[in-house]
Amino acid sequence: MMRYFGHYDIVKLGNVSPIRRVPSNVKEPEFFVKKPTFPDLKSTEEIKLMRRSCKLASYILETVGDSIKVGMTTDEIDEKVHNMAIENGAYPSPLNYKGFPKSCCTSVNNVACHGIPDDRQLVDGDIINLDVTVCLDGFHGDCSATYLVGNVDSPGIHLVNITYEALHAAISACGPKQNFTIIGQIVEDIAVQNKLDVISCFTGHGIGRYFHGPPDIYHCYNDYGGQMEIGMTFTIEPILTQGRDEVIILEDGWTAMTTDNARTAQWEHTILITEDGCEILT
Repeated sequence: MMRYFGHYDIVKLGNVSPIRRVPSNVKEPEFFVKKPTFPDLKSTEEIKLMRRSCKLASYILETVGDSIKVGMTTDEIDEKVHNMAIENGAYPSPLNYKGFPKSCCTSVNNVACHGIPDDRQLVDGDIINLDVTVCLDGFHGDCSATYLVGNVDSPGIHLVNITYEALHAAISACGPKQNFTIIGQIVEDIAVQNKLDVISCFTGHGIGRYFHGPPDIYHCYNDYGGQMEIGMTFTIEPILTQGRDEVIILEDGWTAMTTDNARTAQWEHTILITEDGCEILT
């Protein structure tokens, strides 16, 4: 029997504008800098730099997120993110990363993640995940949030709120010597209790001088080993869906859409493991 996902617009991709220019005074990150084999422990100075990059990423996300409205294109959102990063001396990390053509990811309704900003206008009832990462003084800060556009129906609001709840419940369990598996257990328990599912093929990740590195953070039940240690920094970024957990990657090599056109929502923070638990850096 077909499940009811609510009333919303099934996303059809628009046209992508040319790559935005980055001034010469803003250095492109060394995307392929050698990553640690195992999760690294940040020094006091590195943590200070992580706090700066994460604070800027969060500021950009909140500022641009507050401007999202019906009729705005996702390309206009990208332009705002791009300009704010440059104005603050930071590089928008997604730009040119493995060929990604834009400065942020904008994933609307049935796009699970890695949506490429284009000329599609947001319509009343959309939900949109805005994913912002910047590189400041050689360190990346990464965060995302899902925004309601206009009048979103109750199933959509439920999806967004439960995903937010799952993220923060998982964060609250983090601390020294805690198993990474606790994150997936908490997220999936909350999803199942609320008749949602987890898009399990996308994970959180270690972050620092490198954009993505160890550890991989699974948001579903798993038995992968490893424990959190003081000084680790990584993202937690669950994607929950109203339908099945299956996605397809489109021909652009990035856009991940649900196979049943169900909506998804995602929230993300970069966190630091501390002596008495963890700190949300974003």
